[in-house]
Amino acid sequence: MSATGSGHDHGRAGQAGGKTAPREDHDHGHEHHGTAHPGDQAPHIAHDHDHGHGHDHHHHHHHHLPDPSGNERAFAIAVTLNVAMVVVQAVYGVIAHSTALLADAGHNLSDVLGMVLAWGAIWLARRRPSARYTYGLRGSSILASLANAALLFVATGAIAWEAVHRLLNPAPVAGLAVFLVAVAGIAINGFSALLFMKGSKDDLNIRGAFLHLVGDAAVSAAVALSGLLVLYTGWNWLDPAMSLIVVLVIVCGTWGLLRESVRLTLNAVPERVDTVRIARYLAGLQGVTGVHDLHVWALSTTENSLTVHLVMPGGHPGDRYLETIVQTLAHEHAVHHATLQIDLGTHDHPCSLDIPAEAKPG
Repeated sequence: MSATGSGHDHGRAGQAGGKTAPREDHDHGHEHHGTAHPGDQAPHIAHDHDHGHGHDHHHHHHHHLPDPSGNERAFAIAVTLNVAMVVVQAVYGVIAHSTALLADAGHNLSDVLGMVLAWGAIWLARRRPSARYTYGLRGSSILASLANAALLFVATGAIAWEAVHRLLNPAPVAGLAVFLVAVAGIAINGFSALLFMKGSKDDLNIRGAFLHLVGDAAVSAAVALSGLLVLYTGWNWLDPAMSLIVVLVIVCGTWGLLRESVRLTLNAVPERVDTVRIARYLAGLQGVTGVHDLHVWALSTTENSLTVHLVMPGGHPGDRYLETIVQTLAHEHAVHHATLQIDLGTHDHPCSLDIPAEAKPG
């Protein structure tokens, strides 16, 4: 990756992509180092400045993230199959007088909407940053995962409501038709869930789609079982009772998705990031006497950002040194976008978030 940026380095020349960068001397400065996308060859301009305060900023993007094209194909296949399944389940649910089958159709419909949201978020996340959205629209994937969790709760609420109604007012159920349609639902939702299994491990947005499909496969399995039992026992109440059991399973599985989505929306530290380990690593670096203003948050469901102040009385350590830090943060601490500020330690730099509102000027 090529380094690009401008700033002061207290007498040291910057490095860009391993080559000595052109240097210009100025009377003042703060240093900003950054890495551009591969192929960019922007000059690095350093500013010499010898008075007592100084901040050096190293800005880095780490772009070794999964290619979303595979997930997009998975979304296209899953959405198409599930739309067809919704139509079949709705039609046969009416014909067979099956609440469970109609509930499954409604749940499938919410899944289609959820997958469309997640799919759209992937597309939005590729939008380039702008003057208004300086991080691009990567955060849309977090909003999509939150919406998916909310949709799952709404869908399960609707299923539970209808199931309770049918328990109180049982109706004859065509068990064989219910069983056959439900088996088809298991196959389609199970296959669709497999398409997202790999991506669901590292992407909360994909996990939302995956949980939708796993939940639908579970609902279909319950419907198939209730269909067989109704067919052989004539116990029509089993159809809505099985729906309630599935609702509980889905709610338990969705709670984690909702909790993590809300946390990321509120800029909480992502679960995969350990700020204690990061602070310990940074504090142990050669030349670092203090670490403060450490902030970590999620840019998207797959990318994390970090800003931190490193107190280094010896001054700026050089671009290669800082590049090593950001590479380590990326590979070992799941931080893909890091900004490091070097302080000389000549005076305190309290974080504005730690200052009481009444004590702030203005």
